[in-house]
Amino acid sequence: MPIVTAATTLRRSLQDPKSFIVAPGVYDGLSARIALSVGFDALYMVQTGAGTAASAHGQADLGICTLNDMRANAEMLASISPSTPVIADADTGYGGPIMVARTTEQYSRSGVAAFHIEDQVQTKRCGHLAGKILVDKETYVARIRAAVQARKRMGSDIVVIARTDALQGHGYEESMARLRAARDAGADVGFLEGITSREMARQAVQELAPWPMLLNMVEHGATPSISADEAREMGFRMIIFPFAAIGPALTAIREGMEKLKRDGLPGLSKDLTPQVLFRTCGLDASLKVDAEAGGAAFEGGVDLEDKE
Repeated sequence: MPIVTAATTLRRSLQDPKSFIVAPGVYDGLSARIALSVGFDALYMVQTGAGTAASAHGQADLGICTLNDMRANAEMLASISPSTPVIADADTGYGGPIMVARTTEQYSRSGVAAFHIEDQVQTKRCGHLAGKILVDKETYVARIRAAVQARKRMGSDIVVIARTDALQGHGYEESMARLRAARDAGADVGFLEGITSREMARQAVQELAPWPMLLNMVEHGATPSISADEAREMGFRMIIFPFAAIGPALTAIREGMEKLKRDGLPGLSKDLTPQVLFRTCGLDASLKVDAEAGGAAFEGGVDLEDKE
């Protein structure tokens, strides 16, 4: 029986008009495992400001990450649960059509189910920061076309999402024109970045229907707070929450460090043991692999006796 890839699963979901994909943003293996443990069936790989740039490099989202940075993180996240669709940020595609094609190939081979490519210049920035500079529409469409053609050459089901950042500096009509051109070039999903009102959100979905649209829900950014249920009612087919993991992490880590500095101990909950952390990261499954192969290194278990 042929293996159904995560990309195929996602593509089939988009073909079902009743399907709606909710993908929380994750930035590392731990955040991905937590999202899966609470029941999410898709993940958004936040690769730039709230992902690789911040967590791996300690830098802001100013276009510093390379294709190699992105691919490595993509492969790691997709490998945690190969059947779960991972939607990834691919920035500008990292160059001209040749590099965009290479990005498509590398993401597909890494197990990514979908990715979005935008129309900013290479020295890009987060879509919810001011001062974005765009390439012309023809260059943007060439990026989309290169991704679509690469997907077809590979026989891959990876989903190509066309993102435009034109709204802030060029207005709604230019944004729609760019998305229509991307749709005509073969993009599977549209992504209007920086939507500023519910009315605009509804209008964009209606104007581009039945083409599937994705909503990027960055709380306290350019877009008003729209819940997953509300986005579904508006007609969106996908919603991503880039700061769902790294936002709470930033707050919790800061509070923990301040407590350690002040009190000399982090003051962790009694329930937060090393075993709890490692079980979140698949400890029991790993021990089962060892035991079924005849290994004896862990036959005594890994749990400590309770201390008074």
